[in-house]
Amino acid sequence: MPSTPADLLQVMRATTATAVAVELERLHAALDWCEIHATDDEDDAAFGDHGIPLAGPGAPMVSEFAVMELGAALGMSTDSAKRYVGAALEIKYRLPRIWARVEAGQLGFWKARWIAEHTKCLPMAGAAFVDARLGFCAHKVSYAEVERQITTAIARFDPEQAEKLRRQAADGRKLDVHTHDLTLEGTIEVSGTLDAQDALDLDAAISRLAADRKAAGSTESLDVRRAQAAGDLARGQDTLPFGDQDGEGGFETGLRPSSTTESIKITRVIDLHVHEAGVFGDPNATVGRSGRKPVLVETIREWCGAPGTTVINVKPVRDLAEHIHVAGYEHPTRLIEQDDLVDHHCVFPWCTRPAERCDHDHVTPYHQGGPTCSCNSAPLCRGHHRLKTHGRWTYDVLDRGTYVWHSPHGHTYRRDHTGTEPIPPPAGPPACHQGGRRADPASVGSSH
Repeated sequence: MPSTPADLLQVMRATTATAVAVELERLHAALDWCEIHATDDEDDAAFGDHGIPLAGPGAPMVSEFAVMELGAALGMSTDSAKRYVGAALEIKYRLPRIWARVEAGQLGFWKARWIAEHTKCLPMAGAAFVDARLGFCAHKVSYAEVERQITTAIARFDPEQAEKLRRQAADGRKLDVHTHDLTLEGTIEVSGTLDAQDALDLDAAISRLAADRKAAGSTESLDVRRAQAAGDLARGQDTLPFGDQDGEGGFETGLRPSSTTESIKITRVIDLHVHEAGVFGDPNATVGRSGRKPVLVETIREWCGAPGTTVINVKPVRDLAEHIHVAGYEHPTRLIEQDDLVDHHCVFPWCTRPAERCDHDHVTPYHQGGPTCSCNSAPLCRGHHRLKTHGRWTYDVLDRGTYVWHSPHGHTYRRDHTGTEPIPPPAGPPACHQGGRRADPASVGSSH
């Protein structure tokens, strides 16, 4: 029988209440985990586990390795887990009225978390002020009212932070070139805030160069010509004045180094990956890569053929299936580059730290006979490298780029180029993983 609108609304209300109850159960479990792993140990992070402060003064520190394992169980990166745990500790230990609303199911954790993330920087008195002002109404008031109370608390109880924020607001100038957001067509967004006079001068220069391009015969739209003019300015180029006769009695137009601005020689490194079919003109090979971003092959051809562009270094094709092996401990450059191209990120469950900013780990430790080679090497960020070395986590290689991780409490995770997948535990009571166990590929899915 078809559901009526009233039935559907009732389903929405019932499932929302269930979701709140489940979130609260998860929150209590996370806080209990933190209580078990609370510590005052502040030993040097370079030598194993230590306590980390995740909330404001008055909240306990928690073992860093414990937070990493909790994050894996929650399906979060370590950084996300630290933010989640920090908000939970902030609410329970420093915002008791707001915590009472969360426990009663009257205030969603998502909103309480937003408040907590803004009170971590406050002293105890400041957090108590926000708690008193919002504890009875946080579930009803707007974000704007919450922000007003937090701003008041910062001004009253943390004047140094208030002054810092005032200075930042007074000088909000910036210019961002979003180089990591390359589109398929090879464009990048630029945004910023300038002094009024600088902005007006920049606009006038771009408008003039855009108009000159049109006079020189460009049929592009005004928006495109303005974008091209910004590139001309970046390279120190200007247009030749119209009316200058060339040697044959005609008029010369086009781009030249500005007479008032020294020509700027720019060197940039762009890692482009193009299949050989695209290089040799196969019409079916239309997409290459810049890093991990797809870029049209035609765009890459235009970049390489642009006036003033000189390709100074073309590296040979890196065969990702090649097995690299060296006799020593140190990873050679070619193995590091291969690791980075295969995995792109730290290979710990859910971690997104770029591989080029990671250590390169021997999966089976070198001192235990692990070779320095393609089948025993993977990028790990420094925190997860310490976790693996000192925290009783182990991992195995199923195939190049495919790994199975084992936590100290018996949880298993499969990590490959598609992401992380928790492996269901086998039937029977869980047993703590003590290291040294090799993965059975049949028990974790086929390798790729």
